[in-house]
Amino acid sequence: MASVSVRYIVDDVGAAIAFYCGQLGFTERMYPAPGFAMLTRGDLRLLLSAPGAGPGGGAAVAGVTPAPGGWNRFALEVDDLAAEVDRLRTAGVRLRGEVVHGVGGDQVLVDDPSGNPVELFQPTRDEARLKG
Repeated sequence: MASVSVRYIVDDVGAAIAFYCGQLGFTERMYPAPGFAMLTRGDLRLLLSAPGAGPGGGAAVAGVTPAPGGWNRFALEVDDLAAEVDRLRTAGVRLRGEVVHGVGGDQVLVDDPSGNPVELFQPTRDEARLKG
C-alpha cells in the first residue's frame, strides 16, 4: 500500500496517465472523472488533478487556480540511469538537461506531458539507496 502521496497539477489527466503508466511504471488505481486520477508505484501514490477541476486538488483556492510546472519533484530510484535515459529519449520524453553526477548518485529530470519534473536517480553510494 502507498505510504506517501504527491499531487501534481496536469493539463491533461489522460495524457498524464499514459505517461506515468506507460513510461515510468505506475499503475492506475482510480480514474473517476476527466479531471482526476490516482496512480501508484510502490510506496508512492500520485494524485493527478486538472487545473480548475473541482471540487478537489485542482480547484482554485483564494482566487488562484493551480498550474503545472515548477521545480519541486519526486524522485524515482533506477538501477541503470543511462539505459532509462536512452529508452525515454527514444520514446520522445523531454529531458530538462543531461545527467548530473552528484555526491550521492546520478540524476536527470524528465518532464511529464504538462511540464512537471520527475527526477530519475541512480545511487552511487549505499547510504543513498532507498532499500538497504
